[in-house]
Amino acid sequence: MDLNSLVEALKNFPGVTRKKSISSIINFFPKQSYTKILASYGEDAAVIEQGGNLLLLAADGIMPALMRTNPFFAGYYAVLVNIHDIAAMGGVPIAMLDILSVKDNRVCSQVMRGMELAVKKFGVPIVGGHTHPDCDYDAIDIAIIGTAELGEAIYSHTALEGDDVIVGMDLDGFYPDALPYAWDTTFRKESSILRRQMLIMNKIAKQGLVRSGKDISNPGTLGTLGMLLETSGKGALVDLDRIPRPAGVEQTQWLKSYQGCGYVVTCDPIHSQRIIEMYATVGVTSSIIGKVDDGNQLIVKQGGQNAVMFDFDKEIITGCKPTSTVGWEYVELGK
Repeated sequence: MDLNSLVEALKNFPGVTRKKSISSIINFFPKQSYTKILASYGEDAAVIEQGGNLLLLAADGIMPALMRTNPFFAGYYAVLVNIHDIAAMGGVPIAMLDILSVKDNRVCSQVMRGMELAVKKFGVPIVGGHTHPDCDYDAIDIAIIGTAELGEAIYSHTALEGDDVIVGMDLDGFYPDALPYAWDTTFRKESSILRRQMLIMNKIAKQGLVRSGKDISNPGTLGTLGMLLETSGKGALVDLDRIPRPAGVEQTQWLKSYQGCGYVVTCDPIHSQRIIEMYATVGVTSSIIGKVDDGNQLIVKQGGQNAVMFDFDKEIITGCKPTSTVGWEYVELGK
């Protein structure tokens, strides 16, 4: 596949295109609060200052297609994606709440078994929630709370010109049956390594090594990087040949894939090697793949060719800008 065809395939991937609906929501609700909200829309988790620490709040729903295809993995991944949202922010997950909508009790049972396994593996409990019995559909949605030290959160809107772009992925995984874009690196691993992977971004954050970051989710590697750049108001030039990839996995499939453990971060170049070394301690392969710039475009290169993947002056992924996540007005409680 030539570079332009690859770019079109990635841009039109549903994992990317379905993010556009976010743009109609981010400016709908009032940005007023009696708490100190440090970050919100465009981040993997909202960040609230509370008692000298940070509370991290996130929520995710599972797409109906996955629920129909594999209810067990729907439950399993519902837990996993929430944990990764907190981890990507440099936080430590504390607990989750679930909303389980039930049409078919057999499907519900499989979903719960998947959730149970993930809770056991990662050690993050489900402490409550809500159940819709006799529903017209089957669905699982989860919300999570985590914590981080003040000044240690990793944001999506803080990339700077000149930053290195680093991607890190666990290449030791597999694609479950009928899930060609879900690279699973957790199902066959022991809890000990999974919990170390879960906390690696927290360790990186404590050393102040990264400027911005996100976990690689449904939009895939470049879609996730695109969301980070869009939220930061920046661009980047990325070399596709430098993105780590397992042997035997085709490039287009890989770049579209949700990663069982994968992150894209930007950092001052003086910290790049240290980040790569820290990822390696938990089995995550990483590489410097490009540079952040002020061009407001994500440009990719391969085989002597360049192509614009996203031009944020002309198009959106989510519509989140640097101002979307901050700028909350404080209002006194009770007035």
